[in-house]
Amino acid sequence: MRGLYISIIFTVLGSLFFIGWGLDELVDYSTEDKITETPATTVYRHLVDGLTSELSTLNSTELYEKVGLFQQHYQLKTSLALSRKIALPSSLVAQVNQQGGLLLASSANQYLLKSIPNHPEFLLRLELPVEIADDDNINFILTLILYGSICVTLILWLIPLTRRLYLLNNAAAKIGSGQLDVRIAKSRFSYIKVLEQSFNTMASKIETLVADNKILARSLSHDIRTPMACLRFGIEAALDSKSIEKKNNYLSRMDNELTNMEEMTSVFLDYASMERQALNLKKQQIHVQALITSAINDCQVLAKQKNINVTMSASDEAFNQLLDYHWCYRALVNLISNAIGYAENSVCVQLNHNNNAFYITVADDGKGISEDKLDIIFNPFVKLDADRSREQGHFGLGLAICSKVMDWHQGSIRVANNTQLCGANFTLKFPL
Repeated sequence: MRGLYISIIFTVLGSLFFIGWGLDELVDYSTEDKITETPATTVYRHLVDGLTSELSTLNSTELYEKVGLFQQHYQLKTSLALSRKIALPSSLVAQVNQQGGLLLASSANQYLLKSIPNHPEFLLRLELPVEIADDDNINFILTLILYGSICVTLILWLIPLTRRLYLLNNAAAKIGSGQLDVRIAKSRFSYIKVLEQSFNTMASKIETLVADNKILARSLSHDIRTPMACLRFGIEAALDSKSIEKKNNYLSRMDNELTNMEEMTSVFLDYASMERQALNLKKQQIHVQALITSAINDCQVLAKQKNINVTMSASDEAFNQLLDYHWCYRALVNLISNAIGYAENSVCVQLNHNNNAFYITVADDGKGISEDKLDIIFNPFVKLDADRSREQGHFGLGLAICSKVMDWHQGSIRVANNTQLCGANFTLKFPL
């Protein structure tokens, strides 16, 4: 951050210095050798007339001595110049002989030339003192105040920026060290709100991805041990068995275990790749009621097997919404099939909407969900019922997939008990 301060300050101060220097040179050049009439100039014109009148009464040998006395007694910078050595245009020669003399300017100062009566070969030159318009000390102080004010303004402007960048750098370093829950707090005085929001979004995705991968690795390493042990036992039993019938029985059981392992691995890998799927969503205008009807129809076979009545309740007003059909359909099927599995007699799917969002609620009349588990049911590999084993294809990923699908659609999913039927009620909220 110190380098940022120094670079900006040097850039601004350097530009001000060079611009100021250039302007000063331009002003000096534009005013160089230009004659400026001031009230003091009139006084000196009368003075040079008086001096030349006094010199006109002297002879040529006394002129130099008298001019020296002018310098000594009156502190005037006077000198004699030979007329023949001063080349003047004809328009200016006449002014030398007029009252007040001729005012000229050099690079150092201004001066008056006046002819001396009775001595045409000489001209009296009177140097005018340089007028100091402003005090140099005041100019210096004002310049320091200008540059100091610019520095203070820049520092005050940079403080919020560098503070936010410092916080952002610290947060990135903490995430790199493993503290994945670090976020940048919002501030009204931040100049980089978009960057901070993008950083927080990225950090949340990284935290979710790492957490899912940890859960995935832990669950896979835990659940794969049982079928591997069964395979090892089956191989040893088949090798030791003398009966062909027993060997075939062991081989059949090992084949079932391999099938379970393949299904488990496939499901786990599919879930692990869901973050990549979010980048390839194919959103299009979908008729919402038709989507719900399709999901219900595909679950009717399971409902008939368990003798569960699945109904739909929706308003008469039909509407379309921009959705990814595949993933929204999969989320609905997961919820409806779960409801059928836990229901006693009936499952109800209800569609409602208002000006801001539409809601899909899947309710069953089962025993509901324990209150202490309402906060964890959307975590991957969480099973609420021990009877629903993974050998039967239940891996605890259905609700986790629903939660991800809603995140992809900037929506939400929530669960409650006894709000519609006496069992669990899952509500999907999609923003319009």
